[in-house]
Amino acid sequence: MIQRQVYMSRLLAYKDNVIIKVITGLRRCGKSTLLKLFREHLLNDDVLETNIIYMNFELMEYDDISNYKDLYKIIKSKIHNTNKTYILLDELQQVKGWEKAINGLVVELNVDIYITGSNAYLLSSELSTLLSGRYVEIKMLPLSFKEYLTFQNLNNKLSLEEKFNQYLKYGSLPAISTLPQQNDIINEFLLGIYNTVVLKDVVQRNSIKDPAMLDRVIKYVISNIGNIISPNKISTYLTNQAREDKGIQNSTISNYLTMLENAFILYRVNRYDIKGKEILKSLAKYYVVDTGIRNALLGYTDTDYGHILENIVYFELLRRGYQVFIGKWYDLEVDFIAVKQDEKKYFQVSYTVIDENVKSRELASLKAINDNYEKILLTMDKTFITDHQGIKFVNVLDFLTE
Repeated sequence: MIQRQVYMSRLLAYKDNVIIKVITGLRRCGKSTLLKLFREHLLNDDVLETNIIYMNFELMEYDDISNYKDLYKIIKSKIHNTNKTYILLDELQQVKGWEKAINGLVVELNVDIYITGSNAYLLSSELSTLLSGRYVEIKMLPLSFKEYLTFQNLNNKLSLEEKFNQYLKYGSLPAISTLPQQNDIINEFLLGIYNTVVLKDVVQRNSIKDPAMLDRVIKYVISNIGNIISPNKISTYLTNQAREDKGIQNSTISNYLTMLENAFILYRVNRYDIKGKEILKSLAKYYVVDTGIRNALLGYTDTDYGHILENIVYFELLRRGYQVFIGKWYDLEVDFIAVKQDEKKYFQVSYTVIDENVKSRELASLKAINDNYEKILLTMDKTFITDHQGIKFVNVLDFLTE
């Protein structure tokens, strides 16, 4: 187990606080390992093993715990003294009404609670009301490229660019680094994760009657990452492809997209009108949480490389704590506006701008925005030019490893 230091530091910052720590994210992105590492930290910090309760609800051992009353009873039975007890509960969404048990434990006992879940329904409005002001969500993502360089066990003779190509090709899930770097083996692994996520966290949870349609929606969206799409556009495309007279309802598409967001497969990015200073809800872009899953579903191609780079940059900005929007300036578009407290940055992403026409096109929106916030053009180019009229030129690999 290799440390995910960013997330561990978040847990340690809230340690021994009455706030419940809720770790969310895609299945197999590292949540369970993080809990185990945290348990090791507690033991190394002289916490007695009897004062640590660790339960993984995907194990058969806990299959009989089906409701909050059973959960409350079994946890309370494991607490043997008045010292602080650390409760680590993995994939807790399996237990119906679990939040009632957690609320009771927090109110009645000397406990410090950590929870993981693979579906955003874990933090439903009901939970938010019940635990209002007493929990913090730690949103976990697969490996950043910088983390990947630590995790992966590839030939050290590979160049940074070759390792980045592996990262783009096979994705960023931690377990990938433990597998032989072969297409068939990794594809089988990734498709297994995808099918599990879709089946457990989408189809079963939402009682979807047409999984084949859901699969078509997913494949359409991930083949159009970085493009502005809408439920109507998806519906029209799928209806035409199926050659059906009866159209697919926009509401059905919207519901599917929401379900996929809640399962942390897709991330929606709203557009922001820079001039009007308002979020535009009508159209959006979607990015897929892992490029390896995308490639396993669609195959390996060298097309759309620029949008795949966008995908990587988007999640890197999320990891760094930014709120991210697509920028609109009159008829021009900026790939990303990254906002954090009083900080704001504009990012344009392109594979290369060696061609002067491409450079002019990519710089046009950044030049047009008449404020003084930092503007950055990210490319794979290696050049001695680092600035153009106040716009920074930064290599993507330099940005990801800084």
